Parts: sequence; C-alpha cells; structure tokens
Amino acid sequence: MLLKLLSEKLLLTYLESCPKDLSDRLEAIQDAELSTDNFSFYTSVAAVYSSKIEGESVELDSYIKHKREGIAFHPDYTRKIDDLYEAYSFAKGNQLTESHLRQAHQIFAKHLLASASLGVYRRQNMFVASPEGKIEYVAAPPHLVEQEMNSLFEDISQLLETSLAIEEVFFYATLIHLVFVKIHPWYDGNGRSARLLEKWFLAEKLGDRAWFILSEKMYYQKHQQYYNHLRALGLEYEELDYSKALPFLWMLPQALT
Repeated sequence: MLLKLLSEKLLLTYLESCPKDLSDRLEAIQDAELSTDNFSFYTSVAAVYSSKIEGESVELDSYIKHKREGIAFHPDYTRKIDDLYEAYSFAKGNQLTESHLRQAHQIFAKHLLASASLGVYRRQNMFVASPEGKIEYVAAPPHLVEQEMNSLFEDISQLLETSLAIEEVFFYATLIHLVFVKIHPWYDGNGRSARLLEKWFLAEKLGDRAWFILSEKMYYQKHQQYYNHLRALGLEYEELDYSKALPFLWMLPQALT
C-alpha cells in the first residue's frame, strides 16, 4: 500500500509482540445485560471514560442511572457525556468518512465550542499543555491541517478497501488515533475524536462487536502511560519521530485482556 501518513515501518515489529488470540478475545465479548433497545451499556462506558480523560467528573454508575433509568442529575454533570454518547451512536449508523467525522464533532462538541467552530478545522496555532503548564507537544501548523487531514482520510479510505488481518486492523486503528491527535485539527475535542475514530475504524473492519471493546476505559486507567507515550514522539509536529510509537501502539490490545 502507498499510504501518505500511516507508515507501515513498525508493522512487522508490532506483529511480533501482538497477542495471537485477538480474534478469540474479540469473539468472547458479548453485549451487556444492562443494554436495551434504547440504551447501550458499552456506548455509555466509552462516552464516560473518554470524557473522564478530558477532566470530566462523571461516574459510570451515575451516568447509567441517568441514561438507562431517566434519573435526573444537574445538566452540567451529564450534558457533555450525553453529546458524546450521541456521537458514538451516530458513528454506529454511518460509514467512516471525513464528512461524517465532521458531523460527529458537530454533535459532541456543541457544549465545548461556539457553533461556528463545530466540524471546522482550526486556523490558529495549537499546543497541548500539561496541568503544570508545560508544553507537551505542538500540533500541526494551521496551514498544514487541512492537507494532513485529507491525507489521513485518503489512507483510511484505502485501508477500508484492503483486506487486513485482525492484528493489522489493531495496528492501523491505533496509528490513526495517534496521527489524528498529533494533527489536532479541531479547536477542542481532539482526544475525544481520536478515540472515537479508532473505535469507528475497528468496527468498520471487524464488525459491530468492536464497539464493545473497552479501549476508552483502558486509556483512562492508564492515562499517565497514554500521555507519556504520546509525548515520546517529540515536541514539534514536523519533527515527530514515529519510530518511537510502538509503546502507544501496543496499548490497544490491552483493552481485550
């Protein structure tokens, strides 16, 4: 394959250490008994833990009571998670395309950003800072954002049309997540988008059972490793060293342990 952004250079090394029973692990996952026709337990898990990575204080048990049983909480406690839940539900019913990703961002970021910035690539410089005020990395320069996103989705389109082993699907899903985060195309909501994009690609290639993978929960539980591995590639976008990406790429299979 002639991919533009999603390098295959680490694939062979990745496959050497990737668990050999990913298919069996995936097949063993079943939907939760709590799920109903109008409520998805695993979508709730994804929305809650992806939001918690970004600093939201909501707890899964409370959110399930709110979403499944209709128990009312203060709107500020559940609103952003409701939006992300809706975006995951949208993704489940639509093909993975750049246009649909923009629509998903419009859905889940409506209480994060002004309406004029929903689904719109940024036109300003962007950096990601730690809670201590230290710059973690600098995102793609604004003049490169649209070009890089076009290249990324050209790669995704090619991968969606290519037959891949499950181990390769996991490799590229995580690499898509990583490259998207480093581009950081939105004014806000990039981490949530990256984790949704990863899961969306998995489901396109492996079927609806992929939506049950607890990747967002795993990333939250290992969020220090998550950020350390992101940081390891370097500071400046145009100088990123993807040869150091393996620790990040190896995280996703842990969600199936």
